[in-house]
Amino acid sequence: MQSFFYDTYIGLLILTFAEALALLVPLLIGVAYLTYAERKVLAAIQLRKGPNVVGPFGLLQPFADALKMIMKETIIPAGANRLLFLMAPMLTFSLAMIAWAVIPVNAGWAIADINVGILYLFAISSLGVYGIIIAGWASNSKYAFLGALRSAAQMVSYEVSMGFVLVSVLLCVGSLNLTDIVLAQHRVWFCLPLFPMFIVFFVSALAETNRSPFDLPEGESEIVAGFFVEYSAMAFALFFLGEYANMILMSGMTTILFLGGWLGPFGILPQLGPLWFILKVCFCLFVFLWVRATFPRYRYDQLMRLGWKVFLPLSLLWLTLTAAALMVFGWLPNA
Repeated sequence: MQSFFYDTYIGLLILTFAEALALLVPLLIGVAYLTYAERKVLAAIQLRKGPNVVGPFGLLQPFADALKMIMKETIIPAGANRLLFLMAPMLTFSLAMIAWAVIPVNAGWAIADINVGILYLFAISSLGVYGIIIAGWASNSKYAFLGALRSAAQMVSYEVSMGFVLVSVLLCVGSLNLTDIVLAQHRVWFCLPLFPMFIVFFVSALAETNRSPFDLPEGESEIVAGFFVEYSAMAFALFFLGEYANMILMSGMTTILFLGGWLGPFGILPQLGPLWFILKVCFCLFVFLWVRATFPRYRYDQLMRLGWKVFLPLSLLWLTLTAAALMVFGWLPNA
């Protein structure tokens, strides 16, 4: 039976499909309950109850929201490009799911443990801007198009800094493989020696996922939901779910790059494998929600100034210092 799965094309296809299901089903459930967790965390911080009616402790609220969206009518503007209008939210959500193909949640637990995993992740996260541009253009609305342009400018601006952060990590590891990046942190997590890069990456992840205080693309008071202003029902829900899926993806990337992945803290506590990975991702997600409840929204000029005049020079400087320190002390790994 084992030879069938590993030595035949059909067997490999079945095995890959099963692995994808084993990863995506918990991920989809996680996306649904992240919306519940956000409402509960924000309620606790603001001294109110949050969802507490639908099911025990309001635990069935995500399913009630999904049912409501499914039952609503999808309204397509008369002048819209129907194909692109419907394709944009599916593209946004699909990209957030596809990226998980290379993320290892434990040693050997990855659908595709490829040697250029970090490049794959960066490429997939960069493609997310296409869904937003297509949504704004296909809506045939000036408001949606302007919202898409400023959202795209925001995402591209912070991807530049994230790229330099990734290069800093790769210099310390000497490999583009995500498993190698995790194993290189068995003694010390990269969040300590690369602390400024850790902060730059996490704040850039907030901007990349359009989360507070960088939720300018959906500025309710200025442009009324921005690029998806013309969307309703499940098409709107896919954008909504895509944002939360990207939050989990960025938390997973933060865990892999800076928090030691599935490794326990500094080898002191027991190695619990995927449990450590899940706990670290949940901690990063909590910080996402905590930031939303704490900081006011940036103005757009402040957002751009932070990206281009603060994060870009800082990431370039730290990349140079990292390379110099590795060369001087002879710590440069053999790639």
